Amino acid sequence: MELNGLHLLLTYKCTFECDHCFVWGSPWQEGVMNLEQIHEILRQAHEVEGLEWVYFEGGEPFLYYPILMRGVQMATAMGFRVGIVSNAYWAETKEDALVWLKPFADLIENLTISSDRYHYSETNSQQVRNAVAAAEELGIPLGTISVAQPEETNAALTVGLIPSGDSAVMYRGRATSKLVPRAMLQPWSKFNSCPHEDLHEPGRCHLDPYGNLHICQGVSIGNIFQRSLKEICSNYHPEAHPICGPLLAGGPVALVEEYNLPHAESYADACHLCYDARLALRERFPEELSPDQVYGVGL
Repeated sequence: MELNGLHLLLTYKCTFECDHCFVWGSPWQEGVMNLEQIHEILRQAHEVEGLEWVYFEGGEPFLYYPILMRGVQMATAMGFRVGIVSNAYWAETKEDALVWLKPFADLIENLTISSDRYHYSETNSQQVRNAVAAAEELGIPLGTISVAQPEETNAALTVGLIPSGDSAVMYRGRATSKLVPRAMLQPWSKFNSCPHEDLHEPGRCHLDPYGNLHICQGVSIGNIFQRSLKEICSNYHPEAHPICGPLLAGGPVALVEEYNLPHAESYADACHLCYDARLALRERFPEELSPDQVYGVGL
């Protein structure tokens, strides 16, 4: 497996508790990287040929501003291209946003802002507008992530309409309990492929504060505090992985059939069926289906 990007989940803690969150981010979540861990992660990442990008995200990485700042400085000094993903809670005014972002202006090559009605009362909130204006003034390349509401996702299934610039809900994590009641359900047998992740060559993986390397949030292919990132990538054989193997063979349907799992007759999407199956398999595969945070345990 060849990686060109590593996304560091600096923390699972967040200022918001969004209904669609993959990792159950909230003000009450636990798990944050320290500088020693970040240094070790970057050291290992530097040994992986072709790994070009390092992103800092969460949760909300700006909650740990000094650690984020130092992590970005270290990654940049090591030659990585660096990006940050944030919800812009810190951008109450443009002046505030300029103060928060100015130290990053010569360090990061991308700032991605979450901007939708899960985070704020409007898709393009004042905080987001302030962050965008500040980033433009500072010359920081910027993008946005906007996830549609379930009703808009339903419309995309029926008539192919979804607001321009939005992406459909993926029903995993907190969305399985909060948003599925508003979703249009489809026969479970339809979900015979994984539509969102390339499980052979993902290009990028997420790494959490506990060392879990996620090929998809909640599906670990190794722990870099037990085996090096380079070793995990070199020895990754997706067909032999107890979760990725069935998913490659026939999507969530194959995962259910491989382990003879009980299931409902209909689900919101492939992620919903996959997440439901993984919940049922966690006791059997605790290392591959971790950590607890991504499965809402203890919240």
